[in-house]
Amino acid sequence: MFAAESLVRTLINQGVEVCFTNPGTSEMHMVAALDRIDGMQSVLCLFEGVATGAADGYGRMAGKPACTLLHLGPGVGNGLANLHNARRGYVPVVNIVGDHARHHLELDAPLTSDVDTVCEPMSRWVGRVNDPSEVSTMAVEAVRQSYGPERGVASLTLPADCAWSDAEPDVLDAQPMPGPAPVSTDTVSAVAEALKSAKNPVLFLGNDACLDDGLEAAGRIAQATGAELFMDTFVPRIARGQGRVSPRRLAYFGEQALEELSGSDLIIIAGSKPPVAFFAYPGQPGELTPQGTKTVTLGGPADDISRALSDLADALGATTPMDKADRGQAPKLFPDEKLNPGYVGIALLRHMPEDSIICDDSTTSGMGVFPWIDNGPRHDWLCLTGGAIGSGMPQAVGAALACPDRQVFALCGDGAAAYTLQALWTQAREKQNVINVVFANHSYLVLNVELSRVGAGEPGPAAQQMLSLDNPKMDWVKLAEGFGVPGVRARTAGEFDTALKDAIAAGGPHLIVAEI
Repeated sequence: MFAAESLVRTLINQGVEVCFTNPGTSEMHMVAALDRIDGMQSVLCLFEGVATGAADGYGRMAGKPACTLLHLGPGVGNGLANLHNARRGYVPVVNIVGDHARHHLELDAPLTSDVDTVCEPMSRWVGRVNDPSEVSTMAVEAVRQSYGPERGVASLTLPADCAWSDAEPDVLDAQPMPGPAPVSTDTVSAVAEALKSAKNPVLFLGNDACLDDGLEAAGRIAQATGAELFMDTFVPRIARGQGRVSPRRLAYFGEQALEELSGSDLIIIAGSKPPVAFFAYPGQPGELTPQGTKTVTLGGPADDISRALSDLADALGATTPMDKADRGQAPKLFPDEKLNPGYVGIALLRHMPEDSIICDDSTTSGMGVFPWIDNGPRHDWLCLTGGAIGSGMPQAVGAALACPDRQVFALCGDGAAAYTLQALWTQAREKQNVINVVFANHSYLVLNVELSRVGAGEPGPAAQQMLSLDNPKMDWVKLAEGFGVPGVRARTAGEFDTALKDAIAAGGPHLIVAEI
């Protein structure tokens, strides 16, 4: 046995069951260990950004980390964007990066780089195996750090000679892992008093507060106090659909968010932080708390916010559940109407199976889908937490691995999908039930909107070309088929409705081009 096998066995004992890989020469002993040892599924990804995005989607749905296996500094560099999304979503990920053998580093070979420093900006913890005897203990520490209590990306650098060593360090059994931090009784009492004295309070929810237990408790608080429920614009995972409490999603644009929150005299922060604008704009505030409105924090991302909300409801004597809206009914379909995001939402309302998972990487178009299925079939909606596009298809790979019995949808803009379309190959290889919807407006539409908002002036031909994707237009049906995924194009509401129904019935991966 070589040391890499001890690392893999130790990871399995800590509950790590999936490894998303894009390895190179320095990781071959890890590859061999994954082959020899039962208990961890290895999933090949053709690009590191797919591996890291898949680990993000897996962690959100499984509630525990998968690991990645990446090759040196350039390899992890290719995966940083989706590690950023995982970091901003407080998602547990164990990011294993191979490095040159220790004695080889001094030779400054072409692929030599400072791996630890490359990992650092997107990681809450970075560790390095300095001796083969540390392999198992460092593996445990990486898993522990991914759990937090503020969950996130834990990166572990593994030199090749530490992996191939025959030192055979002990395989460590399951170790206790940290959970979220409890919120003190004093904090709960102070928030309860603030709520009682407020006239127009807002309960602002983020992270785990948007899962079932947190939403149910928040609904009881709103029912008892009249507080209005809002949630962050981009939440890692939102439990939605019939029978669930439905907070209002804060508007993306800052001036609209300020208008939505105007009139409130108190904002209780539950699982997030006070709201801020996504970008700075000339002459507009970045902080979105209205002037004169007080903010009080119940708990942040590191805290057990679901329990804190339940304790707060109990402290207020709030025992009555919030009223839920009736099941949403799809309006009459006009099949010859030109397709738009709203019709995609209506088709999902008509055909989406219960307990589906939606990975949203479609920015402008996703906002048009979101309200239609608010009270439709129960589902989980995964947001683009860090704003780094190219998350949807990879995230769907990870979500489908975590929940193989559930239907998964990836909603992608055509610009975003082009970042990580290699994920289609992994979906086909793993025979996943993923339906990819690519909104083809042949433009970076959100950037066209932003160009007018930032005061950069009237765009000329060069600026227009930098934001256009129509010269040439990407043929997404051919691209999907090239990666082994059936594709179909829909231009009308009826064509999309039929394509969606057929894809769900057929099972396996599919791609629907929504020409909008």
